[in-house]
Amino acid sequence: MYTRQIFVSSVFLFLLALCLVALLPPRGSPPPGLFFQPLLSPVSSRSGMEHDSAGGECDYSDGRWVRDDDAGVAPPYNEDCPFLDPGFRCMQNGRRDDSFRYWRWRPHRCHLPKFNATEMLERSRNGRIVFAGDSIGRNQWESMVCMLAGASPAGASRVYEQSGKPISRHKGYLSMVFADYNLSVEYYRAPMVVMVDRLPTNVTSHDSGGVRGAIRLDVLPRHADRWAGADVLVLNTGHWWNVHKTAKAGNYFMVGDRLNKSMDIKEAFRLSLETVKDWELRSAQCSKSFFFFRSYSPSHYSNGTWNTGGSCAGQQDPLTTTTTTDHWGEEYSWINMMIAKTTERIRTRRRKARFLNITHMTELRPDGHPSRHREPGTPPDAPEDCSHWCLPGIPDTWNEVLYAHLVSMGYDTRRKHK
Repeated sequence: MYTRQIFVSSVFLFLLALCLVALLPPRGSPPPGLFFQPLLSPVSSRSGMEHDSAGGECDYSDGRWVRDDDAGVAPPYNEDCPFLDPGFRCMQNGRRDDSFRYWRWRPHRCHLPKFNATEMLERSRNGRIVFAGDSIGRNQWESMVCMLAGASPAGASRVYEQSGKPISRHKGYLSMVFADYNLSVEYYRAPMVVMVDRLPTNVTSHDSGGVRGAIRLDVLPRHADRWAGADVLVLNTGHWWNVHKTAKAGNYFMVGDRLNKSMDIKEAFRLSLETVKDWELRSAQCSKSFFFFRSYSPSHYSNGTWNTGGSCAGQQDPLTTTTTTDHWGEEYSWINMMIAKTTERIRTRRRKARFLNITHMTELRPDGHPSRHREPGTPPDAPEDCSHWCLPGIPDTWNEVLYAHLVSMGYDTRRKHK
């Protein structure tokens, strides 16, 4: 009896020891204080999907520029791309340093995958990618077209404008067809996203003197019906939302048939975003679209504004930190705040919507503008261009962030036709 008790006790102790060994952390594991803290999610080389250290979506907007010699030696395309505006070909226009090309954006808490143009073309078969906005949105569109054309099997020879319109056209829209993929990458000029029109004859205003045009806050541009069928829609606005482009230019805000010559610009901007939101949520064609609203792209004028001798000449390296807090507060923080809020409201209605936040990374790059190296024929005393961007250049990174979001969201137009 006594021997049996000893045997049972021995078995119990043996099993208890096994359990304790199983619960011990393996060799090389974190110390006890870190054992239950979440670890970084592994990088997926196939999808580019990333998470931050808390397990949430990666904040690609928070990071720094790092030197990357490969980026400068082998950019995704060169200035010979036939789809570039002359004003964005800075080296051909006399810029001597190409240092602005030797930088890559590195987020602080996760990895930003490089733009894979071949994969983007494959994922976009039989699809439509649409950019709508101002001329800086056109900057981004040209970057996307050139990056994709460089990876097309036949090069640019099988890429053409759908209606034969020249790339120099700056009114209306352009649609570049990638014939080998049945893909169109389109740009629609819509600098305020809503309609900018001549003053309608039925306007009810006792004082329409000095009015040249109407910014119709409750009406989208005429070509907006073409946006709705896009697989990817990227909107941008902001640079025209100032007193110089509105009241001082004779363009006043209008809702319905009533002209309002005293409406605050911020209130007008809010109403315009409401129009975009309502349209996106109301349109059945938008229900499966990947919707992006890009944040404000900062300008870099020093010692004056664009029309008072402001300059960005001589800048050759990125900044390591921003020093223009007052400028930020006045020029575009309120624009970004409203865009982000609107996009989130669309997203909460089960839409595939994202705020494409490129402002901080772009504010650090005063070296990337055409500056004095504008298109041939520009008068010597013309203002410097410290708003648009040299290409190849900073808008390529915007498209890299766009690509990372699309891949992580499962973008693939081929599924529509299976």
